Amino acid sequence: MKTLGLFVSVLFAGCLAVSAQTVEEKNLEIVVENPSDAVKVDEPVVVSLHDWANGFTVKSAVVMDEEVEVPSQLDDLDFDMRADELAFVIDVPARGKKTLQVTLSAKKTDKIYKPRVYAQMLFRTHYKDKYEKGYSIYAPGTSDTYTVLMHHGIAFESELVAYRIYYNQKQTTDLYGKFNKGLEIEESLFYPTDEQLKRGFGDDVILVRGSCGAGTLRGWDGTQATDIAPVAFRGQRLIASGPVRTIADAEVKAWKYQGKELNMINRYTLYAGHRDVQVDAIFDRPLDHETFATGVQNILGTSEKYSDHEGLVASWGTDWPTGDTVKYTRQTVGLATYIPKKLVSKETADKENYLYVIQAPGQSSFRYYTAFTSRKEKFGYPTPTDWFTFAKEWKKALEQPCKMTVMPR
Repeated sequence: MKTLGLFVSVLFAGCLAVSAQTVEEKNLEIVVENPSDAVKVDEPVVVSLHDWANGFTVKSAVVMDEEVEVPSQLDDLDFDMRADELAFVIDVPARGKKTLQVTLSAKKTDKIYKPRVYAQMLFRTHYKDKYEKGYSIYAPGTSDTYTVLMHHGIAFESELVAYRIYYNQKQTTDLYGKFNKGLEIEESLFYPTDEQLKRGFGDDVILVRGSCGAGTLRGWDGTQATDIAPVAFRGQRLIASGPVRTIADAEVKAWKYQGKELNMINRYTLYAGHRDVQVDAIFDRPLDHETFATGVQNILGTSEKYSDHEGLVASWGTDWPTGDTVKYTRQTVGLATYIPKKLVSKETADKENYLYVIQAPGQSSFRYYTAFTSRKEKFGYPTPTDWFTFAKEWKKALEQPCKMTVMPR
């Protein structure tokens, strides 16, 4: 079972100040402990560099699991051209632990790991089928931004699944299912050609309509989920594109909502080996008693549903993935969203969604998770029973995160 959270405890040794290491390098030992009875496969490990790289800018890192190097990446979260976090994934045995050796260095490296995830933001140009890469875009909230970017917004994928985030007031996560494991978006651009389809590429598997799709955060007016509008400015940022994780932001400034003006980032993080996405809602000041909503789409109003009434909701349904019913066939998908119980105000629904209402008073951020499967997958969950079983096991695993301890060495 793949999970996303980690509890972090940092041990400062008394001899740290007199370390023999130079300021151009720092050696760490990381112990990752699994408290659960299940093996953790591709468990994310994230280390804040601010605690360990005082005095120099980290430009490369090496992570070793005994004699085996573990692929990793350094991520600059705030675009100041300095790495903020080190990330990698590791398998941890049930009731066991892994001890890893890490070297942080101020020296650049030309080492390239095989990517297991990928993300892209592409700007349209005045040439047909010609696009340019980008990393950030902002526009007034009144602008028509839906067609500014290729595939309507940032797209990101693991070897199992792909997502895109619409660059408009809906900010919906749309879904791309795969027949076979692998990375496809750089080549297919979310819209595979007939030749690519013959080669076994996947494609769009859901028509999200006005719904929250899989786990899109929305407003809540007391009876239904609402778009993220009106806002002064709307933007997207591509922070990381692999090889271990992708990070994509959907951001709004001055969202006039429930008597406040909110500055909000919805940050989507997808790790190698995962079909589930970690979603962080980040605000520039603590929340009061604002209410939000998220969950899963009730496809055509006829989806099968599972809920534990304590933060987990899942659905299973079939629909055309686009308005083109000639080229495309009906697609069956399973959706799931897990919200920690402490955030849940109530469970509800509207005409397009199965929902939970969320509140986080006094907090400047909150985290939840969403996932999906497509029945076209040769490696996935072919029945609603299989999918709902996955959802229950997924929640259990998320609620038993690994513990990470970082020490200098």
